[in-house]
Amino acid sequence: MKLHVINTGFFKLDGGAMFGVVPKTIWQRTNPADENNLCTWAMRCLLIEDGDRLILIDNGIGDKQDAKFFSHYYLHGDDTLEKSLKAAGFSFNDITDIFLTHLHFDHCGGGVKYKNSDGALELVFPNATYWSNQDHWQWATIPNPREKASFLKENILPMQESGHLQFIDPNAPSPFPQFEIFYADGHTDKMMVPIISYKGTKVAFAADLLPSAGHIPLPYVMGYDTRPLLTMEEKAVFLNRAADERIVLFFEHDPVNECGTVQHTEKGVRLERTFSLNEL
Repeated sequence: MKLHVINTGFFKLDGGAMFGVVPKTIWQRTNPADENNLCTWAMRCLLIEDGDRLILIDNGIGDKQDAKFFSHYYLHGDDTLEKSLKAAGFSFNDITDIFLTHLHFDHCGGGVKYKNSDGALELVFPNATYWSNQDHWQWATIPNPREKASFLKENILPMQESGHLQFIDPNAPSPFPQFEIFYADGHTDKMMVPIISYKGTKVAFAADLLPSAGHIPLPYVMGYDTRPLLTMEEKAVFLNRAADERIVLFFEHDPVNECGTVQHTEKGVRLERTFSLNEL
């Protein structure tokens, strides 16, 4: 097995929204904001190369939305999904599986594109199975008012309409022997965090349970989370396990740090060190 970092570019989000009740005087030490209080965030995906399977975890924001939509997020950087896959030696056609941690637009928008100018949509990965779970799919396709702006039907429905969508059943044998799945409900319902066995250790694709190294202290919970107190409980379970088992955390949104490990301290679980994936 081999893991490849797939960078899809950067975007900006409000710092207060990203850190919830934590004061700016504290969070700006790790994530400095610009004059509009916006912080830069990565959209970092992960490709698992394992035998005849190429499993892409999340796929970034895509390019389908209009200029007004993108004006809110200030996309920047030279990386794209296509360029990063090509640098790893692959094309869209090579991907066999798209594993979606959840269906917010910055995690799944790169999986669907416009086919032509008449608005028809098609899959970016024509040979891939797109994986979600039944509970989260229901949550995303019948969205609550709080999350409605994050669940865009043009990102989601073509997966099912194409016949390429499959659901992972938490109570059935996993279609992915490469990893186990940690389910979390605080950010959004039934988000899936894959924990991959790799080179004698474990690598957790932390998704929005831990968007960055700066989110490790328990109270550092995003304002976007639907159930912030539950997020804190889930983080405590997850981080204690990560410290006990020396699990490597892979950060999807950290603008600088790809990976990190955590350790137990007198103040709780805290960041130990950061490093790039290729150091494993």
